[in-house]
Amino acid sequence: MDVEILARIQFAFTVSFHYIYPPLSIGLGLIMVIMESLYIKTGNKEYEKLAYFWTKIFALTFGIGVATGIVMEFEFGTNWATYSRYVGDVFGSALAAEGIFAFALESGFLGILLFGWNRVKPWVHLVSTVGVFFGSMFSAVWIVVANSWQQTPTGYHIVGDGLNARAEITDFWAMVFNPSSMDRLIHVWLGAFLAGAFLVLSVHAYYLLRGRYVILSQKAFKIALLVATVSSLGQLVAGHSSADGVAKNQPAKLAALEGHFEESAPADMYIMGWVSKKEQKVTGIKIPGGLSFLLKYDFDAPVTGLNAFPEDERPGQINAIFQFYHIMVAIGMFLIALTLYASFAWYRKKLFSQRWLLGIFAFSVFLPQIANQVGWFAAEMGRQPWVVYGLLKTSDALSKSVTANQVLFSLILFFIIYLILFMLFIYLLNKKIKKGPYDESKTDDRPLQSDIAHVITGS
Repeated sequence: MDVEILARIQFAFTVSFHYIYPPLSIGLGLIMVIMESLYIKTGNKEYEKLAYFWTKIFALTFGIGVATGIVMEFEFGTNWATYSRYVGDVFGSALAAEGIFAFALESGFLGILLFGWNRVKPWVHLVSTVGVFFGSMFSAVWIVVANSWQQTPTGYHIVGDGLNARAEITDFWAMVFNPSSMDRLIHVWLGAFLAGAFLVLSVHAYYLLRGRYVILSQKAFKIALLVATVSSLGQLVAGHSSADGVAKNQPAKLAALEGHFEESAPADMYIMGWVSKKEQKVTGIKIPGGLSFLLKYDFDAPVTGLNAFPEDERPGQINAIFQFYHIMVAIGMFLIALTLYASFAWYRKKLFSQRWLLGIFAFSVFLPQIANQVGWFAAEMGRQPWVVYGLLKTSDALSKSVTANQVLFSLILFFIIYLILFMLFIYLLNKKIKKGPYDESKTDDRPLQSDIAHVITGS
């Protein structure tokens, strides 16, 4: 197999596996902040039990996420040396900012978050939880900024020629606030909130269906449902804003997302379909002129299609891009409908009496993860053949000395290691969920923060 294809498969595999965990960490961080804040405000120890339980699961996702993220940095040097040289100044600035503003904040408070339950006052522990949450949010900022610069590069100039050419930053803030970074960052944050919220919803729906930790689970379920409802509705707005940006800055990608081939003509919006690249048509269910209206509020407005671009500057796998994008949209609309229905049932005090609804939530944990993954697939495949849009093609970004056999061997090795890590993650996660927030045979299986505070102060 071609070395470029193997290198792309390897990076796609490693980054996809890694991306299971950071969204969970960000989403769980928000849930933990809310739970601890409610404990501080109300003094209700049930919120503290919930925060303590989800901190243990957060620690598991955080640890696996760090371990799986390191590999990608080595791949830049081994498989993509030309790319690394080309974008090194940009990525170096973004990763340095991540280390200074995000990782230092996150790691600085992580010890207190994990080990300070019985050692610091409740409000101090809340501050540490907020610090870790903001650290994870800031970490996402710099990764998304670096990736968005590849989609819409600004604030740079090119130094050198040929294989020695590289991009140097001339305006750091223009690089940070490039045309796509803020839309994409909000989209990523909301996707992370959904991933974390639906993990909480799934676990506590499971408990409720089995009659375990009922009072605790009802409280956790309501918190997560509120986060999921707001985030799913927010994705509708963020997704539309992001689509507007793609239409303006990456019209070839937008045309691939919707299977629009005509050079300049009104564009339909497909609910579902199948793209024939050879015949240049889409067969499926559509809203005539829907894409034109979505972008320009006019059903007859022309939209730039794939035929407006040279063939060697169009994305290759049009049908795959189309399918990934529409799977993301379909899941997003389903999550909106599901959370709105559940919120209405909550309002009518029928949320926990509908076992079929809890059953859906118990299995819905996979949906935000799938949406996050296929959304990134669509975004990255839609950028092809460019690795830096309009500047550097993927075929030119490869290391010149790496061979197909070397990439294949490391891909197989990574697959085995990541499979073991994933099995370990599932085993430990399942063990923690089965054990639950506390020992059901006792009133509680550990002293609470408030109890410790009373002992220390003598009150």
